[in-house]
Amino acid sequence: MITHRRPIRLAALALTSALMLTSCSTQPDSGADSFDSGPASSEETITLEMAAVLSPMTDVVNAAAEAIDDGYEIELVEVSDYVTANVVLNDGDIYGNFSQHEPYMEGFNAGNDASLVAVQPVYNFVIAFYSQTIEDIADLPTGGTVAIPDDASNRGRALNLLAEEGIITLDPEIDPYAATVEDVTENPKELEFLEVAIPALNAAYEEADLVFQWPSQIAALGLSPEEDGLLTELDDDFALQVVVRGEDADSPATEALKEAFTSEAVRDVIDSNETIEIAFQE
Repeated sequence: MITHRRPIRLAALALTSALMLTSCSTQPDSGADSFDSGPASSEETITLEMAAVLSPMTDVVNAAAEAIDDGYEIELVEVSDYVTANVVLNDGDIYGNFSQHEPYMEGFNAGNDASLVAVQPVYNFVIAFYSQTIEDIADLPTGGTVAIPDDASNRGRALNLLAEEGIITLDPEIDPYAATVEDVTENPKELEFLEVAIPALNAAYEEADLVFQWPSQIAALGLSPEEDGLLTELDDDFALQVVVRGEDADSPATEALKEAFTSEAVRDVIDSNETIEIAFQE
């Protein structure tokens, strides 16, 4: 099915507080009961609105829309950031989203008393640290600035990658993927950590000595993990997932989504992008 793009604008962003959307075209009487996700009859088509932030997430949603079973159609809802994708889903304004890995979703659930569920891994992606000032991680200067994400799951991932390289040491008593800057026990280069929201990390690239960023975001600067990453990592635990609300996890509509997001059309999109790889079974 052909998808339609519907932008959502935000008046304010906050992971742990309510957001006011200044312009959001939604279905009438949206909410937990606004979606009829039962079996679609031959005379009706159920529209499943799926939020995504940017390419290749949006590309995958469009490919899934081509493959969705008869009786359903997918409508792409483009949003500006990952928090919004979860807020509008949790509020019942859309059916699902494709914009995050499960650890990020779990952090949102914990901070917002939400019950979002990851139902289908779709692709893994290479994450990396980048620098405008150095060409080798060994040249990271003493007293340098390192920009890392400010959300719990990606912050821990970034710190763990630095620890695995021996640049810092983390408290061995804590889960490295849950680490905070306070858990850094050794910092021989006296690095200064700047915690920034993922969409703002590209701006930090201009100022910091080292920046951690998703490939979908850093592509706007003409960079890729394969060509420009100083430290790279690919971890199956951080595969991008189709996410819905808990009450819709086992619905026929969600089953249709899972099939569409693991279709040959989606496989072709993933195979054509060197920064991502298939996360569902062959």
